[in-house]
Amino acid sequence: MAITGIYETVLYAADVPAAAAFYAEALGLRLVDGPDELAAAFRLDGGGMVLIFDPARASRPGRPVPSHGASGAGHVAFSVETGDLDSFAASLRGRGIEIEREIEWDRGGRSIYVRDPAGNSVELVEGDIWPR
Repeated sequence: MAITGIYETVLYAADVPAAAAFYAEALGLRLVDGPDELAAAFRLDGGGMVLIFDPARASRPGRPVPSHGASGAGHVAFSVETGDLDSFAASLRGRGIEIEREIEWDRGGRSIYVRDPAGNSVELVEGDIWPR
């Protein structure tokens, strides 16, 4: 038995449509379901899913899946193709989105950090920043 990857990850936003617009328009993710008052779902090219849930609605008992939710800012990091990080940074700045931090990692990768409309930390990573 072995875990082979992360199938889906969830971020929380009280205003799901606003968060969904950010991920679709600013980051170019492919929306495959929603948005509605509960959730929006995005399919990544590698097969994984990014889900945006309203924490108040997702934490209610009696849902078909176990209730879940979180408070405070979450974090997600997306890999980008080598050479695309500067283009993403320019595009985000062009949309008036502040680059909160830019880091050149000791292992050679680079990251930029922005905030989505719900305050979640969104990192775009070029290269490999973790040891193997």
